[in-house]
Amino acid sequence: MFKVHEESTPCHAERLVGGTTVVELHGEIDLCTGPRLSARLDALTAGPFPDLVLDLRPVSFVDCSGLRALCRARNRVLARGGRLRLVTESARLLGILRCVDLSDAFEVLSRLPEGVVPASRPDIVPVAVG
Repeated sequence: MFKVHEESTPCHAERLVGGTTVVELHGEIDLCTGPRLSARLDALTAGPFPDLVLDLRPVSFVDCSGLRALCRARNRVLARGGRLRLVTESARLLGILRCVDLSDAFEVLSRLPEGVVPASRPDIVPVAVG
């Protein structure tokens, strides 16, 4: 019997800082949520020169579907002359990226870039991805 995971519903908060779109993801990025995330990232990377920061620090789990969503976003950004940065301090995620030979494919930061301040929690209205 299938068990619905409450944590499997990633939420995100988006904000525009200068010309950079910052997306703070929460929860799990897995088979259930990856396709919806990909659809949202497709919308964010549809125009020319997208500048996207994905804050993955609040993410608790990423499976191969999540990696697929990140790779798809990366490919779309590069094809449009843009920039994608991942923010994570997770040794597990960094290890996964190394294991699948993607550690050099992404610009990975341990904190938000200069000038991109974290959103204050009361001001974020989490929205289900999709």
